[in-house]
Amino acid sequence: YQNGFDCQGLWVEVQVERELNLNSKRDIESYGIDRFSDACRARVDRSAAAITKQSIRLGQWMDWDHSYFTYTDNNISHIWHVLKICQERGWLYKGHRSMPWCARCGTALSQHEMIDSYREMTHTSIYAKLPIEGKSGEFFLVWTTTPWTLPANVALAVHPELDYVRARVNGETLVLGKKVYETLELPGASVVETVKGRALLGLRYRGPFDELPAAAPAKAVHRVISWDAVSEAEGTGIVHIAPGCGAEDFGLSKTESLPVLVPIDDSARFVRGYGWLEGKEARDVAQEIADDLNARGFLLRATPYTHRYPVCWRCKEEIVFRVDDEWFISMDELRPQLMAAAREVSWVPAAAGARMQNWLQNMGDWNISRKRYWGLPLPFYTCANGHFFVLGSEEELREHAIRGLEGLRDLHRPWIDAVVVGCPTCNAASKRVKEVGDCWLDAGVVPFSTLDWLHDRAYWEQWFPADFVVEMVEQVRLWFYSALFFSVVLAGRAPYRTNGSHAAVLAAPGEEFHKTGANMLELGEACEEVGADVIRWLYARQNPQENVYWGAAPTDDIKRRLLTLWNTYSFFITYANLDAFDPNASEVPAKERPLIDRWLLSALARLVRDCREALDRYDSATAAHKMEAFWEDLSTWYVRRNRRRFWQAASATDSAAAYQTLYEALTTLARLFAPMMPFLAEAMYQNLVRNVRRGAEASVHHTSYPDVPADRIDEALERRMRAAMRVVALGRAARSAAGVKTRTPLPKLIAVFDAGDRDHGALDGQDELAAVICDELNVKAFEVRDRAEGLVKEIVKPELKALGPRLGKDLPRVRAALHAGRYTSVDGGIEVEGFTLSPEEVLVSHEGTPGHTVGKDAGAVVALETTLTADLEAEGLARELVRRVNDLRKEAGFEIADRIVLRYAGPIAPTIERFSDLVGSETLATSLRPGLTGRGHKWSGELNGVSAELELEKA
Repeated sequence: YQNGFDCQGLWVEVQVERELNLNSKRDIESYGIDRFSDACRARVDRSAAAITKQSIRLGQWMDWDHSYFTYTDNNISHIWHVLKICQERGWLYKGHRSMPWCARCGTALSQHEMIDSYREMTHTSIYAKLPIEGKSGEFFLVWTTTPWTLPANVALAVHPELDYVRARVNGETLVLGKKVYETLELPGASVVETVKGRALLGLRYRGPFDELPAAAPAKAVHRVISWDAVSEAEGTGIVHIAPGCGAEDFGLSKTESLPVLVPIDDSARFVRGYGWLEGKEARDVAQEIADDLNARGFLLRATPYTHRYPVCWRCKEEIVFRVDDEWFISMDELRPQLMAAAREVSWVPAAAGARMQNWLQNMGDWNISRKRYWGLPLPFYTCANGHFFVLGSEEELREHAIRGLEGLRDLHRPWIDAVVVGCPTCNAASKRVKEVGDCWLDAGVVPFSTLDWLHDRAYWEQWFPADFVVEMVEQVRLWFYSALFFSVVLAGRAPYRTNGSHAAVLAAPGEEFHKTGANMLELGEACEEVGADVIRWLYARQNPQENVYWGAAPTDDIKRRLLTLWNTYSFFITYANLDAFDPNASEVPAKERPLIDRWLLSALARLVRDCREALDRYDSATAAHKMEAFWEDLSTWYVRRNRRRFWQAASATDSAAAYQTLYEALTTLARLFAPMMPFLAEAMYQNLVRNVRRGAEASVHHTSYPDVPADRIDEALERRMRAAMRVVALGRAARSAAGVKTRTPLPKLIAVFDAGDRDHGALDGQDELAAVICDELNVKAFEVRDRAEGLVKEIVKPELKALGPRLGKDLPRVRAALHAGRYTSVDGGIEVEGFTLSPEEVLVSHEGTPGHTVGKDAGAVVALETTLTADLEAEGLARELVRRVNDLRKEAGFEIADRIVLRYAGPIAPTIERFSDLVGSETLATSLRPGLTGRGHKWSGELNGVSAELELEKA
């Protein structure tokens, strides 16, 4: 994997300007373009070094010594090559049109940069009255939120089919949309006449600033034109048209033959010819314009207006719109090719593919030029005789250069600006245009420049296209699109087989993170605070279509999940070291291992299969969740059920089977999550494998990803174990309802599965799993029945908020019938006293019949017999004693494997003597002796109401 960096464009320039305290293009040129370019390169190099260090800390594994940088001459040459192809195919052109413009950056912006680049702003909106020629005292009423555009007004537009009114207001007649009139507060107004918009077409009017010299071309053509895009949603139904400002206005100038007045320069300051406005910043003159209109009787009102308004995607200042000359790539011919190529890609999620198709269908031509400094120099030249040509590589530049090569340090401004080349047609001296390219050209060419497509096509073919690319979903219209463009032009297909996109990372309360905001978090700090693997797992397990929330709660949740795995690993290490487990020893054949071992190996094989399938789909979330579910069962079921086998196994073979089964599960897990949690995986692997296995690979990352034969999956066994685990969970609920400690044995557990339930027939109450259930729930017997009669009673109560209003006076009668059980269940509802009650209108619960408590889910119920005998209570006391002794072992600081001598006195003595085998085996006591000596760790108190005195010391 090759690491790389986007290095050019506004995002770099804006940061460097801030570092150098430069506030405009004029400041940059005074500072020196050469020094500015050097500062940009230096910032990129510093940032690249820091990002590389952070990437390594995060556990990324790449060819760090050969990172690519988009500012290299090789990268630039590849882009030049594509631009020359565009020129040869007739796609490249210089356009004169209205563009979104950043005054601070002094450059146009492209369509794909502007989508989603908005923020809420408040502007002064103006309702201006423009006198209708030949109709004294009559005015067209127009509205604008950009008053600076009024001096460039040329025409007014109405919808021919909308209704308009002539309304008398304060002795004047205003013409405006009928619906607007009905909502606009105009005290004392009255309608004189209602007409269709087409009746207004061609009417002449006086412009708002006709006295300014620059307005002269428009004075003779001020008229009302037809435009179907006019609406009454906001404004007045009459739109002021300034072709030198808005894009749609500029389009109308072409169809309506309107003059184009461009009122501002590249810094958004009014140009010569605009009188008292000359030199003023367009965004600062709203109030002055309102005051001037008011003084001349042209203002109805000026009010604050809050709306979402476009801002520069890099410096975040509000933009303006101005007409200028820019370079474009036409998309008309390319559009169907791009859409066809995108359809061949596997999009994850699929909605991103639809988003790409929508973007390609509706995008305009690509504005590729920026009037800036640190960026790809556009290789466009025009000679003194007017011949235009495009250079396609650095080699072509050197071949055609007449002078200036000696100062060409690299292909950047200002050095390339000094190179004069000869025209290929007439050999006349030719100079490069001053513009640099859109930074998304830099990013888009990467599938070719990084593989040196221009010089080593065979090497490129080995690696192209990429198997998988992933970025935020906004990259559909940015990097994904630009890379698709280059690939279709050069290779006729998409540059990626699978394209993944994800949602955002937000602060835990749902706030956006900002690089310079108060909630900005350095990666190094995050890694120190929670650990790199916690961060990686948080991302890996997240559905990419949903936002990731960062904060203490989400990361603590991840740590809790990982702690379950770590505790299981620690358990194994502890006992494996005590017993000198040797993973190199001969394995106990799987078929000879106990049922629970065979179940775990089957579940492990299924996990491996599922993880491989998920990751083949680039679905890390599914793989991560399945791993979590597995290690949860590993900890809370397998290890807990098998603890005794690790310290008092019935035989050496059984002990080996337990160790080998858990060892295989842990080592396989480490390899499964190694791509997601490389540090934890490596730590486990080194301890479990590298340090003890002969011939082991040096790192978990040198091993192959796990794979297992499909025949290791035992569907029937997994189904039976799943049913047993379900019964145990329901049994615990029943015990909780009974209020009886698990250490106190109970007579019997009875399970009933619905006929259509997935686990119906999985258990028979007679096999090995019956013993597991009995042991887990501490019951003496387990039985499976087909029916629950005599065990469970259904309790149905009315949901008063829902039924009260509907039943009224019948509610007491229905409630009594439900309480008495006089109802019938039909199709999920309840029929009672002539009423049919929906599930939302009743509260249904279940309780055991006398002598039973129950646990129930959607398809199964278990009933626990709760009658206690003296023998059961005595055994419960013995188990309570075991718990107390093991707590005393911990208090005394004994090691897990230490054997002890237990001495006792008091009424507890008969219980210890009766259950000596149980007490001895569960506490690792080699001797149980009546009478106290005063030595060792002491305790006295009551257990289940029985007094006891205990002493214990190491054997």
